[in-house]
Order: sequence, then structure tokens, then C-alpha cells
Amino acid sequence: MEPRIVVALGGNALGNTPEEQQAQIEKGAGALIDLISCGWEIIVTHGNGPQVGMTHLAFSEGADKNNRIAPMPLAECTAMTQGYIGYHLQAGLSRELRRRGMPWQVASVITRVEVSPKDPAFSHPTKPIGAFYSKAEAQAMQAADPALHFKEDAGRGYRRMVPSPLPQHIVELRSIRNLLDNEFVVIACGGGGIPVIREAPGYYRGVEAVIDKDLAAEKLAEEIGADVLFILTAVDRVCLHYGTPKETKLAHMTVEEAERYCAEGHFAPGSMLPKVQAAIAFTKSAPHRRAVITSLEHAAKALTGESGTTIGAPLGDPTLSMVGSYTEV
Repeated sequence: MEPRIVVALGGNALGNTPEEQQAQIEKGAGALIDLISCGWEIIVTHGNGPQVGMTHLAFSEGADKNNRIAPMPLAECTAMTQGYIGYHLQAGLSRELRRRGMPWQVASVITRVEVSPKDPAFSHPTKPIGAFYSKAEAQAMQAADPALHFKEDAGRGYRRMVPSPLPQHIVELRSIRNLLDNEFVVIACGGGGIPVIREAPGYYRGVEAVIDKDLAAEKLAEEIGADVLFILTAVDRVCLHYGTPKETKLAHMTVEEAERYCAEGHFAPGSMLPKVQAAIAFTKSAPHRRAVITSLEHAAKALTGESGTTIGAPLGDPTLSMVGSYTEV
């Protein structure tokens, strides 16, 4: 079996409109297919922060103005964004595969992710979604619906806060495995997956929550038996003292070093911290596993240590830098 990589794309990297998203995917498709050319089997997951916020807002405002439009629960909004982002990824990756004469197919899986109903996150909503509001607007909406929670976010206004429970299990795991075994590039767990609670064997109920996309990618990589977790972001390497004169780029971190840097507060909670935490969790899940944080443009270079930050096995480990050969047909 070919070694497997789970590649996690950030939602912000995909743009704010369908046109921007298609253009970004066209630019990045080659870097993803390069990984297949290097002898790897890839599973792609993606963020959906801007997209799910826009979708949820559109239905909420539409329902306020037109009784023929129903307000849409957050779980359904996540499913919708999985569908249309997956559609664009499928198109871009398929075109690149055909251009290179490679036989793989591409499929998106609308993916549910099980969470625990006892997760403390349900009592402490912390994940911002949707538009920014003034304090008066937020107070008025919360007065109209006490179940809503709002909090000031980044000095730009108030946003709705929803729970962010930890992922426990990928419900569609068997479907994903079957596609991988039949030479499909699989797109799964978009936006962190649709959070669901198991109420009976085979029966799941969606909940108003958002799962962190990096933690969901880690759970997917762990359960699918991946060898490497690639977390693609806006920077080529993780930095200490980011944005200061003391900024230091890191080519490699041991798990112990990564844990110490997290504890010392080097990584911002809303951006790099969950990425490093996901990398640590995946690397600790089995001895041979490691994670890489880099930019989409330099994904293939990260396999040989020319770019990216590796967490786990040191650079030069043959199972990470393995470059296979592929004969085009």
C-alpha cells in the first residue's frame, strides 16, 4: 500500500467568493498532485470558516425578510460548504490529473464527525462564526434569542460564539477507506466535519457547533492510518517570536520542544496554536508518524526538508523524504 498523507487546507486560503475559490484551487492543484507524483496517496481536508459564516448569515437574513426562506441550522450550513468547496476541489484536482495523464479519480465525501454530548465545550461557546455586529446589535439579538452567545472579537465588533467540541470519530471512515483503496483522491472532513452526536447505533443527530478543522484533520489522519499529516497555511515554516525582530524560523521540532513552545505562549490561539497541537497529537499517536506545517506552494519541497516545519521524526528520515517514481500513461 502506498504511504498516505492527509493534507489540511485552510478555509481563508480559498478566497471569499466562488470565483476567488476556483482561482486559488487552480493555482494550488499542481502542488497537491505533486505529492502523488512523489509516491504518496493523498486525502484532502479543508477549512470553511469564511464560507460557513457567509452561508449561515445568508439564510438567517433571508429568513428575516422572506417567510419562504427557512433559517438553516449550523450543521446543514457545514454540509452545504463541504459540498460546494468539494465541488471546486474536485474540478481543479481532476483537471490537473488529466493534464498529467494520471489515472486517479477524485471524490468528495460529506463527512460527519462524532462528538461527545458531555464535551465541556457545549457549556462554554468559544468559536466565532458569521458577521461582525455592534454591541447594541448583539445585545438585541441575544435578547430576542437567549440561546445565542456573542463576544467581542479582535476589536472588530461582536460575533456569535458556538461550541467547539473535540472530534471523537469519523463516521464515514469506511467509505473513505474504500475510495482510497480504489485509487481515488478523497476530499473529506471539510470545515472540521459536520458535528453529530450518536443517539443510537447508526443514528446521529447534528448539533449547533463547529469542530476545529486542524483537530478534525488530525483525527482523520489517525483513523485512516496516514503516515504524515500536512497542515498547509500562509507561512512556509513555524516561527518563534513571529512578527518581531527576534523571529526565528523552525525547520524541525521534537514533540517535547513543540509542547514547550506551546506552553510558553509562542503560538497564537486562533491561528498557529491549534495547528501545532494537532501536529503533536498526530505524531504521538504512533511511533512512525510525523506532521509537517508549511505553505501550499512548498508542499512537495517539505517532503525533502527544503521547506516546512517537521514535528516528530527529524529531517532526512527516509520514510518522510521518500520520493517515488510515477510512469504517466
